[in-house]
Amino acid sequence: MYWAEFLTVALIHLLAVASPGPDFAVVVRESVAHGRRAGTWTALGVGTGIFVHVAYSLLGIGLIVSQSIVLFNALKWLAAAYLFYIGIKALRAKPAAPGSLEVVGYGSERSPRGAFMTGFVTNGLNPKATLFFLSLFTVVINPHTPLAVQAGYGVYLAFATAIWFCLVALLFSQRRVRAGFARMGHWFDRLMGTVLVGLGVKLAFTELR
Repeated sequence: MYWAEFLTVALIHLLAVASPGPDFAVVVRESVAHGRRAGTWTALGVGTGIFVHVAYSLLGIGLIVSQSIVLFNALKWLAAAYLFYIGIKALRAKPAAPGSLEVVGYGSERSPRGAFMTGFVTNGLNPKATLFFLSLFTVVINPHTPLAVQAGYGVYLAFATAIWFCLVALLFSQRRVRAGFARMGHWFDRLMGTVLVGLGVKLAFTELR
């Protein structure tokens, strides 16, 4: 009965998740710098962050945030500050020691918790995601759709997001890919840092529509 609505939600989500943004940038960076495990944990963090947006969308809090410039700006600046923070850290990356170039990859060991929280916070604090889910749950999804079905959509969105970014992590943590970055890893970090800072600037100037 709700298949048509579900397919619409799935298609819109696919188009949204495939477009490069902060989630993509951090998953790629973690995968290249720290390997498949770190990239996968970051992807799982991003997927789990989806539940935050689903929860407040179902509770109607997202509507309040969308109508409050103060709350929206607080969320926006908090997210921008976080992107600035991880971006500046990446910009300060230093060349790998000569003796470590034989090792595929670069960078220090990354804890699963640290990688997971990076993905979770990046997604959870993204105000664009807030507006996306608000639109999804108020415009695309019929308000008469049972709450249990809407929650099911949310589970799918979180699962699909995690799967997508796990595939991204798998691609960018390949031995050949990481080996290619072994000698220029600090330049890649600086590039990704520039991207993250740029995303932070763009986010800081995002206006509530």
